[in-house]
Amino acid sequence: MSLPTSTLTVNDRAIEMPTKTGTIGPSVIDISKLYAQTGQFTYDPGFTSTASCESKITYIDGDEGVLLYRGYPIEQLAEHGDFLETCYLLLYGELPTAAQKADFDYRVTRHTMVHDQMNRFFQGFRRDAHPMAVMVASVGALSAFYHDSTDITDEKQRMVASMRMIAKMPTLAAMAYKYTIGQPFVYPKNDLDYTSNFLRMCFAVPCEEYQPNPVLSRALDRIFILHADHEQNASTSTVRLAGSSGANPFACIAAGIACLWGPAHGGANEAALKMLAEIGTPERVGEYVAKAKDKNDPFRLMGFGHRVYKNYDPRARIMQKTTHEVLSELGIKDDPLLDVAMELEQIALKDEYFIEKKLYPNIDFYSGITLKAMGFPTSMFTVLFALARTVGWISQWAEMIEDPSQKIGRPRQLYTGAPKRDYVTVAQRG
Repeated sequence: MSLPTSTLTVNDRAIEMPTKTGTIGPSVIDISKLYAQTGQFTYDPGFTSTASCESKITYIDGDEGVLLYRGYPIEQLAEHGDFLETCYLLLYGELPTAAQKADFDYRVTRHTMVHDQMNRFFQGFRRDAHPMAVMVASVGALSAFYHDSTDITDEKQRMVASMRMIAKMPTLAAMAYKYTIGQPFVYPKNDLDYTSNFLRMCFAVPCEEYQPNPVLSRALDRIFILHADHEQNASTSTVRLAGSSGANPFACIAAGIACLWGPAHGGANEAALKMLAEIGTPERVGEYVAKAKDKNDPFRLMGFGHRVYKNYDPRARIMQKTTHEVLSELGIKDDPLLDVAMELEQIALKDEYFIEKKLYPNIDFYSGITLKAMGFPTSMFTVLFALARTVGWISQWAEMIEDPSQKIGRPRQLYTGAPKRDYVTVAQRG
């Protein structure tokens, strides 16, 4: 059966382009042969109207506020599952049986330790190094320690690398945190669940016993689920682009971490927290809302709106509930940042300016408050994001490697520089 087509007219010439339809969501026009047929490229800064790949992992409907992992609504996964179950789902495409889940948890747990030489590697950093700088370097360095899982043509090695990335990321993240605060590293304790183990590695000290708080563990586990994947965002596209060259998986994930570090991407929750602190009290919210509406004022509200979601971010609803649970558990009844956040949220949901522009609170609006209450400094927020997103990156990377139609990434450009010109010696230049 022939594919439906779309007609594109170029210089009065009609060109038939195949149209491909997905399971849900917009159809796409296949323009892969456009240059061959017309001698022209398309122009799409930011790739906002371009499907860069075919994927079965994550689906977003920004207009309706829908996020699905392998078809499952994010709300159901966050409410009923745990992070490692979500990891299994993203990697394998289906939710695990009880036996599969136990086996997967065991395989991840077996890989939680990192090579002891990594301790010396960390000592090369300044103590005041940003944890994300440490993460970019240490994750990239894993390829120097685990040569037996860098052959991307070997399916078994790809899966071993996937297990290692998911398992070792919490250990490296905790080491980055401990190093910057001058405390000794805490080794993993494999009788704990994934998130409790991470909290212990971050906050335990050798002179005291540490008991993970189940409410906080569950809250952080939910945060990990909400951040596990988000379709073809900047960092995921970076991982795919790096992987398209045949780079090893550790290098590809390090590239994704570097991209995530940007304040317009993974650093947004840190920016939102700083904004709430700047506002200070609920009484000043109106003043700052007015500043945000003023086109001549450089102030911008952080944590509102989303490049993809033109409706309420489905992750934000879950995070709002989680934030209240954490603050209640910790006995934080009068948190100034939360008071400011709640006042801002109420205005955003009722004010015509916000409604018209569809500036709804997003996940970053709440997650920064929650992580701060747990005891994480703002410099660690993006590290936690990277920890959670690793499974999404590795799933997308594996899907790309196994896609027979994948090619090395090579975007085109609209050249606006100088035309061809001849070299002139220094003596002849005016």
